Amino acid sequence: MKSAACPFLNKFSTTSIRQFAPLFLNYVEKCPVMMTQTRQQWTINKQNAAPEVESQNNECPYVTDAEVTVTEAPKVAQDDTINQQLLKVKPHGKKHELDQATSRFFNYEGFFASQLQKKKDEHTYRIFKKVMRDASSFPQAYEHSAGISKDITVWCSNDYLGMSWHPKVKEAVSEALMKHGAGSGGTRNISGNSPLHEELERELAKLHQKEAGLVFTSCYVANDTTLFTLGKHLPGMHFFSDAGNHASMIQGIRTSMAKKHVFRHNDPDHLEELLKKVDPNVPKVVAFETVHSMDGSICPTVEMCEVAHKYGALTFVDEVHAVGMYGEHGAGVGEQDNCLDKMDIISGTLGKAFGNMGGYIVGSAKLVDMIRSFGAGFIFTTSLPPTVLKGCLASVRVLASDEGRELRARQKRNVKYLREKLVAAGLPASHSPSHIIPIMVGDAQLCTQISNDLITKYGIYVQSINYPTVARGTERLRVAPTPHHTKAMMDEFVANLTELWKETGLHLYGHVCPNTCGNCNKELSIQKMFKPEPVCQRSNCTYASLQAALA
Repeated sequence: MKSAACPFLNKFSTTSIRQFAPLFLNYVEKCPVMMTQTRQQWTINKQNAAPEVESQNNECPYVTDAEVTVTEAPKVAQDDTINQQLLKVKPHGKKHELDQATSRFFNYEGFFASQLQKKKDEHTYRIFKKVMRDASSFPQAYEHSAGISKDITVWCSNDYLGMSWHPKVKEAVSEALMKHGAGSGGTRNISGNSPLHEELERELAKLHQKEAGLVFTSCYVANDTTLFTLGKHLPGMHFFSDAGNHASMIQGIRTSMAKKHVFRHNDPDHLEELLKKVDPNVPKVVAFETVHSMDGSICPTVEMCEVAHKYGALTFVDEVHAVGMYGEHGAGVGEQDNCLDKMDIISGTLGKAFGNMGGYIVGSAKLVDMIRSFGAGFIFTTSLPPTVLKGCLASVRVLASDEGRELRARQKRNVKYLREKLVAAGLPASHSPSHIIPIMVGDAQLCTQISNDLITKYGIYVQSINYPTVARGTERLRVAPTPHHTKAMMDEFVANLTELWKETGLHLYGHVCPNTCGNCNKELSIQKMFKPEPVCQRSNCTYASLQAALA
């Protein structure tokens, strides 16, 4: 068979034609050229042989009706492939019947099943809890996973201050629904822009002391779009990314195809080592988070920004778990550490402490306009609806006021109280300076079991955090007490968790002093913890809160 003579067969290598000859023969009768040559060959040789075909492009139905590509299945997928081949058909006109070849297709469903089974075997398969929160009694909720409504208390919500049910927020959302309807009408470019969008952007820019802001449908989209756009458009771009960065930041950097350097988590010294090796004249962006949601650590913000600027880099600072929670007006760690001016681009969320949904960036007017003009994730996405925009505006303003400062103070007291109760009970609650308390389990199956038993036996909802959110062997329960959890609730939580901990055979530790500082790796001891001078000279030392508590 001379594949070069036929526009259909010319698409395949000789090896492919030989390998898939039976499949091609199934389609001989559909092609007048192939059929004519086949009859001639049968007459001459009286045997079933593949025909030789001369070039007749104008008579070949495959040129106009369909484009068929046959390739070998990837080696990793051969177990899920019948006859180890993959047939892809891209119809352009006439639909071809492929029933005879179905058994030769890649076994998609089998592959999906095998991948899901692997996650179940590793105890990393996720089963979402069905939880309906009670807006009249935060942090109470109803759990429906067993098919019936069960009263529960939520301990792991990112609605850190309960702003989703704040009276002013609910009133603003209700008013917007009645006046403006449910949806936004489209993208910001096509009927989806409103004075509310621009008012919220001005409010956020003011909060962070920046020239301009830009609102996105989520902070994942904000991070991904902004970093991707910078990586694509800045010539010879180099990213410097913290090893603990969120998946949204990793995604934006990776897909931009710009050069990337990963520095050790919260380590400005390692960042400086890497920056020194890059030409000072090329564009650079250092991307990091302030509050890390899974370990509760806070980065040495001032040092990170100073090192970045020393080598001519812009700073992209994710304050997602910090906005609303820190600073005089709730602008985040940057405001708390008085270094907002050192943060070139700040990203934040409207879906955690602000209790609504959406994400944003703030920065210089030209930078924000650059992302607005070139960022596909912003341009081609339906904009936030008026209900969300009004709710966000109300929440940002409440948290910037005296009421917001009082909520943050109460929340801080509750975090300190609960952490001390957990440690006193011998539970391995990690020491961290933030509002997040990780309780280390270290086993995926046991972590899931404890989470399930807490909700079924005691009506306590704390989600287990397993791989890939955290590394294998570091599975944990992630607790985030709010200003609205009472001391009685916290006492009951610790008592119930301690009882379950013993039942599962996990070890209770008593008072434990960490071996090293999480930021500078200096050796620690309980004697050092009682000293008035800080153990670590970096800002936001992981153990500063513990040292302050002991003092």
